[in-house]
Amino acid sequence: MKMSAAAALLLFATSSYAQDITGTWQGTLRPDGRELRLVFRISNEGGSIRASGFSIDQSGQPIPVSVTQDGAVVKFAMVAIGATYEGRLSADGTTITGTFTQKQPTPLTLRRATPETAWAIPNAPSVLKPMDPMFTPTFDVATIKPSDPNQQGLGITVRGRTLETRNTSLANLMAFAYQIHPTQVVGAPKWAEEERYDITAQPDGNGMPNERQLRTALQKLIAERFSLKFRREPRQLSAYVLTLRPGGHKLARSGGDPAGLPGFGMKGPGVMAAVNAGTGQFTQFLQAVVLDRPVVDRTGLTDRFDFTIEFMPDDSHFGGRGGQMAAQLQAAGGDARPGFFTALQEQLGLRLEAQRTAIEVLVIEEARPPSEN
Repeated sequence: MKMSAAAALLLFATSSYAQDITGTWQGTLRPDGRELRLVFRISNEGGSIRASGFSIDQSGQPIPVSVTQDGAVVKFAMVAIGATYEGRLSADGTTITGTFTQKQPTPLTLRRATPETAWAIPNAPSVLKPMDPMFTPTFDVATIKPSDPNQQGLGITVRGRTLETRNTSLANLMAFAYQIHPTQVVGAPKWAEEERYDITAQPDGNGMPNERQLRTALQKLIAERFSLKFRREPRQLSAYVLTLRPGGHKLARSGGDPAGLPGFGMKGPGVMAAVNAGTGQFTQFLQAVVLDRPVVDRTGLTDRFDFTIEFMPDDSHFGGRGGQMAAQLQAAGGDARPGFFTALQEQLGLRLEAQRTAIEVLVIEEARPPSEN
């Protein structure tokens, strides 16, 4: 079970009256013959429920958890690791019997711990201090190599202070670095859209760079290694505009660092998860990875959120690869899911509308395949 470092998140109970579940809960998960001890700490601070989870046989790092309770039914959602738990609280309030699901369901009984029975949680690895926000970093150590042609999908991740990209074209890199959709890259040579690269890069300076610093360092890197030069122009383009549906959104506010990095990923075909993400960052993810045109955020929301959305992809998603995901879902009996736009409204309370609007494009004047490492 893969874990992700994150702070405990702010949670909201959705039931009216329910038995108190605050305290420490623990149980042993037995996937594939292994034993993994899980601990969940739930507290109520001034009417706000806070919770964090730990897989103590793997790490002392907290797992983001959101909790809902409807009478005796208790549900946990762990977006960062693509897992859920649903169980029933016993009448005496000492056990929760249910199922933990991460790719496959596994029985899990949680017991309320006492100071004498509580399992010790190992110390979490030290957290990097933030980089000085006034510092402008450069990737002084970077390798760029052609991707394996058999590699599927693409990805841009941050591990510690290291930025890693997988199967990314120059157009993809520009989209991430400048927060644009690939169609906003104009005049690119054919290779800049078709040739794929894997990049590993570490910034100079000290501490953990924020999102803006990472993008700035990547802008410098691709300018140098791809000999990139471009100019900016406004053009009328087809785009999607993200707004709130009538009645408001259904997003759960995150308790993560407001200045920290967001996390996005696919937890399976048609299952998208986000952690510590604002709607502006969500639109950037949608336009860079999921949809076929730019996306503009007009929700007016400024908070960070954690959420999961389940939908039926089609060939307009993921650069034409959505149909493959749909076939996998249909084979697994998941064809009852709604389309992406409907799922967005029903599950998150957000709405995407197609519009033609003025958007800035980057017109490439010069670009060359990357220089040697």
